[in-house]
Amino acid sequence: MTTEVNQVTFADLAALMKKGAGVTVDPRELESRADAPFGEFGLDSLGLLGIVGELENRHGRALPTDAERCKSPRAFLDLVNGALTTGA
Repeated sequence: MTTEVNQVTFADLAALMKKGAGVTVDPRELESRADAPFGEFGLDSLGLLGIVGELENRHGRALPTDAERCKSPRAFLDLVNGALTTGA
């Protein structure tokens, strides 16, 4: 059994934004503006909730409830990757 934990990257987040919310964002822009509010990228709270659900399904574990309230890509990735690392 593999216990490898993959970190969620800006590229992963951009792909999830496209798949889950129909929002197209260049991963490099997402990374360069990592502290900008999600709203500036066109992602609302419902879209972020969908991304949280997708990640929970993908990794087979619940993410912290704070994940859906994160305001920026950096805050979201820090929280999610921290939870995936410590939850392993």
